[in-house]
Amino acid sequence: MIKALKALALLGALILGAPLSAQDTATDSPADAITPGPIQSLLQEHAADIAKPSRRTIQPVIDALAGSGLPGMQQVLQTWEAREMYQRESDGWFFAGEKGPERTVILTDFDSGEVLEPVPSDTVDILRPNSGVRGLIASALVRFQLQDENPALRQDALTAISRNPDPSHLAPLAESIEGEPDPSMKAQKERLLTLLTIAYGEEEADRVAAIESVAGDLNVDTRATLNPLVATTRRLAEGEIPEAANVARTLRPGTEELPRGEAYDLVAAEAGLPARIDPADRRNVLQANVADGAVGGVPLAELNTDAARERAYEALEASGAVPPAPTEAEIDEALARFTFYEEYAEPSEAVTTAATKALRTIDSKVALNTAADLGLDALSLASIYFLAAIGLAITFGVMGVINMAHGEFIMMGAYTGYVVQQIIPNHTVSIIVAIPLAFAVTFAAGVAMERLVIRWLYNRPLETLLATFGISIALQQLAKNIFGTQARPLTAPGWLDGQWQINEIIGISMIRVAIFVLAIVFLLFFLFLMKKTRLGLETRAVTQNPRMAASMGINPGRVNMLTFGLGSGIAGIAGVAIGLYAKVTSELGADYIVQSFMTVVVGGVGNIWGTLLGAGMIGSLQKGIEWLNPSNTLAAQTYMIIFIIIFIQFRPRGIIALKGRAAGD
Repeated sequence: MIKALKALALLGALILGAPLSAQDTATDSPADAITPGPIQSLLQEHAADIAKPSRRTIQPVIDALAGSGLPGMQQVLQTWEAREMYQRESDGWFFAGEKGPERTVILTDFDSGEVLEPVPSDTVDILRPNSGVRGLIASALVRFQLQDENPALRQDALTAISRNPDPSHLAPLAESIEGEPDPSMKAQKERLLTLLTIAYGEEEADRVAAIESVAGDLNVDTRATLNPLVATTRRLAEGEIPEAANVARTLRPGTEELPRGEAYDLVAAEAGLPARIDPADRRNVLQANVADGAVGGVPLAELNTDAARERAYEALEASGAVPPAPTEAEIDEALARFTFYEEYAEPSEAVTTAATKALRTIDSKVALNTAADLGLDALSLASIYFLAAIGLAITFGVMGVINMAHGEFIMMGAYTGYVVQQIIPNHTVSIIVAIPLAFAVTFAAGVAMERLVIRWLYNRPLETLLATFGISIALQQLAKNIFGTQARPLTAPGWLDGQWQINEIIGISMIRVAIFVLAIVFLLFFLFLMKKTRLGLETRAVTQNPRMAASMGINPGRVNMLTFGLGSGIAGIAGVAIGLYAKVTSELGADYIVQSFMTVVVGGVGNIWGTLLGAGMIGSLQKGIEWLNPSNTLAAQTYMIIFIIIFIQFRPRGIIALKGRAAGD
C-alpha cells in the first residue's frame, strides 16, 4: 500500500513539473519558441559563410542576399558593411547591434525591427568583414541605391560607380535605367552603362557598338575608358608570334622604336642570358684591371679596336675577374632567334580596332577644339588690348599726341572702381556706378593735362613724349602714396563668376565675355561718335587740315581738348574692366601701355578699324607664341615684339593706312 502511494505521488510530481520545465526552457531560450522571419531564415542558410567570410567564397552569398528581393535586405547589407552586425552565440541568429551601458549590446531584429533587451557583450560576436569583403558588399549595395526613391542616393551611387567601376555594376545599372524618373539622371546612367560595357562587357559585339557610339566624344572619362584598350606591352617570341596574340605591330631591333640594346635586354631577361655591358662601362672595367702594361694578356697598345677590347674582356671573364658579358656577335645571334612585337592588353582584335579608330576621331576633334579654344583666348585677349588701346587710338592715332601717361589713365579708372566698391558694397551696383564715374574722373584729368601741358607741345613729339613720361611717373607715385603698394581687389559681380563652358575643351571666363561685349559697345560708340556727331565731324576736320577747319569756324583748341578728354575717359572705363580680372596696382597701366601703342601702330594710325585688326593680330600672335612656348611668357612677349618690328619694316603705315592728305602728314 505504501509503495503504491509513493508511485502515485511521483507520477503527480512528474505531471505537475512538466509545464514548469517547458516554461523554464522558453524563458532560457525564447528564440527557440519564435519562428524566424524571411530575412533571418536566409541569413541562417548562409550562417557559416557570413560569420567567417572569405573574399573568394562570399560573392555567391552576397548575390543571394542582394537578389532575394526582401524589403529589409538593404539595411542588412549596410549593417554588415558598417561592421555593426552581431551573431548571438546561443542560437546563431544575426542582429543589428550597438553598444549599450555596462558592457552590454542592444540588438535589433532585422525582420520586425524590434529592439531587444540589452544582453551581455560576451554572449554575442561582432562580425568584422575585411576590406575586400566590404568592397563586395558595397558593390551589391549599388543595386539598391540605383533604384532608391531618394535622388541624392541615386546620384551618390552613380558617382561611386564612375570613381570605382567594376564589372558587377553592369547588371544593376542596366536594370535601373528603365524605371529612372529623372531624365538627366537617366542620361547619366545610360552614358555610364556605355562606358562600363566598353570596359567590361561580355559580348564583343556589344563592346564594339558601345565604342562606336562614343567616337568623337570629348569627355575625359571616355578617353580614360578607351586608352587601356589600346595599351600595349613589348613582348618577344622565339620563332613565330603566337596566333592568339592580339598584335599591335612587330618591331625590328636597331630601329628607333626598339634600340638594339633594349632588344637584347628583353632577350636576356626572357632567356636568362648574361646582361650586356655598355662600351663606356667595358672601358672602365678594362682600365681597372690593367696589370703589367696589359689587360687580360692583351697589351695596352693593342686595345685600340673593339675586337681587341672584347678579347681582353673575355680573358678577364675566363679568370673570373669580371662577370660574363655577351660579345657583339653573341648579341646579334641572340636577337636573330627572337621576334619582337607589341601586344595589346585587350585580347579582342575587333575591340582594339574599334577603340583605335574612335581615339583617332577623338584626337582629331580634340585638335580642332583646342585650336578653337586658342582662337577664343586670342579673341578675348584682343578685346582687352582693343579696350585699352581705343582711347590711345583717339589721342595718338587721331591727334598725333604721344601720350606715355595713357596707361595711368587706365590705372586711375581701376582705382576709381575700387573706391566705389568701398562705398557701395553691392558689386553689381558699384560697377554700374564706377563705369560713368571712371569716365568722368579720367575725362577731367585728360582735359586738365591737355590744357596745362599738351597744348603747348603740339607738333613737338619728343618734348610731348618726355613730358607725358614724367607725368606717368608722377601719377604712379601719387597712387602709391594714396593706396599703398599692396594690390587692391576689384571684385566682379556674382553673375560674372565662373566661365562659359562650351564643351570639355572650349571655355572662357564670364568676365572676359563681358570685356568682349564692352569692347564691341565701345567700337560701335566710337563709330557713331566719329561718323554721326558734330564732335566727330569737327575732329575729322581738324585731323585732316587744322587751318582749313579753323577758317570754317571750328575751334581747333576746343576740339583737341574734348578729343583728348574723350580718349582719356575711355581709358578710365577700360581700367574698370581690366581691374575686374587683374589686381589693381599703381603699375597696372604700365602693363598695357606697350601693347596699346603696338595695337595702334600695327593696325594703322588714325583708323579705328585698323586698331581693331591690330588688337586681333597682337592678341592672336601672343597666344600662339605662348601655346608654342607655355613655360616662358617673357620670351613670348619678346618674340612678339620682334615679329612686330619686322612687320613694320614691310608695312610701316600699318594694316590699314590712311589715304589722302592725312597720310602725307
